[in-house]
Amino acid sequence: MKKIYNLSLLLLLASVTTFAQSGKFTNPILSSGADPYSTFYDGYYYYTNTLQNRLVLWKTKNLANIKDAESKTIWIPPEDTMYSKNIWAPEFHIIDGKWYVYFAADDGDNKNHRMYVLENKSKDPFKGEWKFKGKIAANPDRWAIDGNIFKYKDELYMVWSGWEGDINGQQNIYIAKMKNPITIEGNRVLISEPSYIWEKQGDLDDEINPPHVNVNEGPQYLEHNGKIFIVFSANGCWTDYYSLGMLSFTGDDLLDPASWEKHSKPIFTKSEENLVYAPGHNSFFKSPDGTEDWILYHANSNPGDGCGGKRSPRMQKINWNKDGTPNFGIPVSEETILKIPSQK
Repeated sequence: MKKIYNLSLLLLLASVTTFAQSGKFTNPILSSGADPYSTFYDGYYYYTNTLQNRLVLWKTKNLANIKDAESKTIWIPPEDTMYSKNIWAPEFHIIDGKWYVYFAADDGDNKNHRMYVLENKSKDPFKGEWKFKGKIAANPDRWAIDGNIFKYKDELYMVWSGWEGDINGQQNIYIAKMKNPITIEGNRVLISEPSYIWEKQGDLDDEINPPHVNVNEGPQYLEHNGKIFIVFSANGCWTDYYSLGMLSFTGDDLLDPASWEKHSKPIFTKSEENLVYAPGHNSFFKSPDGTEDWILYHANSNPGDGCGGKRSPRMQKINWNKDGTPNFGIPVSEETILKIPSQK
């Protein structure tokens, strides 16, 4: 029976691979992988997700076939440091010809979570040497996770999730300008904190007396036709109500809190009909031909699966509303057949 099972599994994997290579795919693209991040550069997708104890980079021409992609462990933290454990939400970025990976880590105590960065001067992140460049922190230096780096008018910025003080009361979204890819310049600026029911709903559908969750995390920069958005994850990742919210940039200064307008309703939520729960902690990427925008996110396949290894990465194309805002639709089911991102 074991031989028959192994043969059946091999045939199933082969059929899935062939299907992905045909230009079509179904979600999820991996059986497990929280906080997925991908960028398209020089003909390849570079992908990563949270693995807790190391940083791994995948490289592929077809993100839908990521399970068969080349991969490389680029860094294992030294033991007994402030960044040796709980490595969360890594992101790989190429900035001015160099590669950087930003991630959150601690010493085993969550209150010590901070952001850190590695640098690789090689244009190919699978080559060269990844060097640890240290902690990357704003003023004041508080608990911080989920850093996302972007350029606006040739200036670098970071957005992330953090605590106001030293106690875990709630997670807010902060932004700061960067002096260079490894240094934050100046003070952090608060641009979002949980304020709506759907940002702190917990697992009880009680709009009058909701449980205290109070989470804004996983911010991601998105630009389209000159309009700028920060899409973030709200609620607790351990709940089925984990979802995406959005800030629109309406002013002239990214560091002015008044320049950010929060949408009153979530823009991407669970779909019980499609059996997709707790969709969140997303990233964005372009299709190889540059004509399409895609969202990459994790979600659970069953209610109550929580905030662990059952979260799996999924992706789908973004549409755009007439007013210039993104339309993510609803999370598609695992039976929905999708076309891979548009090729050159």
